[in-house]
Amino acid sequence: MAALLEVQNLSRHFGLGQGVVKALDDVSISLTKGEILGVVGESGSGKSTLARIVMGLDQPTSGRVIMDRQDLFDLSPRDLRKARRNFQMVFQDPYGSLDPRHRVGRIIAEPLHLDPRAPKGAARRDMVGKLLEDVGLSAADQDRHPHEFSGGQRQRIAVARALITKPRLLVADEATSALDLTVQKQILQLILDLRDEHGISVLFITHNIGVVDEICDTVAVMQNGRLVETGPARQVLDHPAQSYTRRLLAAEPRLDVIGRRSRR
Repeated sequence: MAALLEVQNLSRHFGLGQGVVKALDDVSISLTKGEILGVVGESGSGKSTLARIVMGLDQPTSGRVIMDRQDLFDLSPRDLRKARRNFQMVFQDPYGSLDPRHRVGRIIAEPLHLDPRAPKGAARRDMVGKLLEDVGLSAADQDRHPHEFSGGQRQRIAVARALITKPRLLVADEATSALDLTVQKQILQLILDLRDEHGISVLFITHNIGVVDEICDTVAVMQNGRLVETGPARQVLDHPAQSYTRRLLAAEPRLDVIGRRSRR
């Protein structure tokens, strides 16, 4: 199956005084339709830098990001805005990523400015209401403000906003790390259900290898900006080849099985 996303020899270096910090160093990964790829590593391993570059929010020092056979960094600013309809992001903080001044309906519909063909008026409201129901909330919730919801509910709102443009790729950057374990399991199950229903691919960034165990088909382990191990999740987690991966596994508690991985 052809890859939806290809990251080829990606590096991102930052100048620091007289030296250079290699946030990413020659990283290559690929992601196919409907696949959930977990990128795991400690803080400072380069995971979030990778997510930002995949989203076109930062420029690489070298390397390529190929989305749907297009190199994102060869696109004009106008074409990049058009391409963004196909990839959306869910951030770590479900409150900080939602504008507290606006009602939920406006927040969820915000990405539609990327699509000139997007519905207006009552049709847009119906579209937002259906998405809220898809993520386990009520259509009437679009008239409320973010502060009226729990942390888990706010993250569901963030997921609904990411899905409004019907993207082919969802980038989740530590999307469950700010939530308690019970709510984490609910959001993980939601992502699995949405993958199964809509066929979207997910790049799941996390420091928690136990979360990777719950939902990911494949896993990429990063350390100090480099990719140190990759492969099918079951293989890497049951028979890790690298001592760093074994240390991550030993250090992290596992979530209870949530219907253990509705993997394909």
